[in-house]
Amino acid sequence: MSRTAKSIAEVVTSGLCIGCGLCEAVTKGRVKMEMTSYGGLRPAPADIFTPEEETQLLAACPGVIAKPRAEPDMETDDVWGAHSTMRYAWAGDPDLRFRAATGGVLSALGAHLLSSKKVNFVLHVMADADRPMRSHWVISDTPEQASIRAGSRYGPVAPLAGFIEALDRGEPFAIIAKPCDIGAVHAFAQTDARVDELCIMRMVMVCGGQSRLGKSQGLLKELGLAEEELSLFRYRGYGNPGLTTVETKDGRSFTKTYQEQWEDEGTWELETRCKLCPDALGEAADIAAADVWPGGGPTGEDEGFNGIIVRSSAGENLVKSAVEAGDLVLGEPITPRQFDDLQPHQVRKKEALSARFEGMTEAGLPIIDTPGLRLDQLGSRLDDDARTNQIEGTKRRIKEGRVSEPLPETKG
Repeated sequence: MSRTAKSIAEVVTSGLCIGCGLCEAVTKGRVKMEMTSYGGLRPAPADIFTPEEETQLLAACPGVIAKPRAEPDMETDDVWGAHSTMRYAWAGDPDLRFRAATGGVLSALGAHLLSSKKVNFVLHVMADADRPMRSHWVISDTPEQASIRAGSRYGPVAPLAGFIEALDRGEPFAIIAKPCDIGAVHAFAQTDARVDELCIMRMVMVCGGQSRLGKSQGLLKELGLAEEELSLFRYRGYGNPGLTTVETKDGRSFTKTYQEQWEDEGTWELETRCKLCPDALGEAADIAAADVWPGGGPTGEDEGFNGIIVRSSAGENLVKSAVEAGDLVLGEPITPRQFDDLQPHQVRKKEALSARFEGMTEAGLPIIDTPGLRLDQLGSRLDDDARTNQIEGTKRRIKEGRVSEPLPETKG
């Protein structure tokens, strides 16, 4: 029989922690998110929660639960979930569209929410000024802040470490984060009534996975640089997809194309939780924004286009308001089957997940509970050989020690 983790420590040791930061927020910083030798952020210590804290965390942890936040009267697709609008879109500000990842939609919407006074602040992430290869959560109070902090951050980051601080402000706010983070926000609302009252807009990028820090460290090793030398580490942007750009304090600059940095998926060093992600499409969000390259990858540079998936009436109202203000531009509609071609790896993963979870169960590990995410229906698309390969491959990786990880050591 399948089961979920019985403790946050078991979430971590079973390879199901994504490092979202909720543990740090709930404990008011008594438990910190620490970078481990595995290159991921983990709660440390992971075994000192009070019973009340652990109960609240397990009810919302992305390593335990993932479920959609669907409104009635939405169209539903087995792969893409509940939706209303699906369209190409991009930021109305040409400079933001150029600087931001893809078409700048999420940054444009965050800035619009602030300029139109619909929220008082936006909780999102940005590069660490002192360690620009790394990232941290940040609160933007002005549209200028939201805009200037645009850009993808591919390495480990814990946006929810700031979530309780955001709630404690007692003001309406928006959050921009990964789908797993927003899933945790949605589930956390069951134990904290302030979430639905104050966190009034939840936006995500359709996520290909979070790389461990080792992916970025590998680039520095290739360039012969130490992290302490860096003044800039930009993963993409300044074009779509833009160059991976590294600059040093003494004025040197290095670039790689997006294809050179990311073409070989085997070098991505994805978190284990990402390979088991049941909702990389943001079904708990109001709006999701995706890359939209035919076949799933870029063949060169373009002006910057997102595909948006609107999942709530609040999201529809935001899109309408942003378009009327000139902050967002809408292009042609996109169908779910067209999205299949634009994000084929998402389809393949969703079809494989029920088999991967079966392999974990047979190996004695916990899995993620996924009510409403249709994984059994999607898993039925696999033929018997493909399903067996997924099950046995998962069990082999577990036996080889490629899934589980030790509890993080607390820095003293």
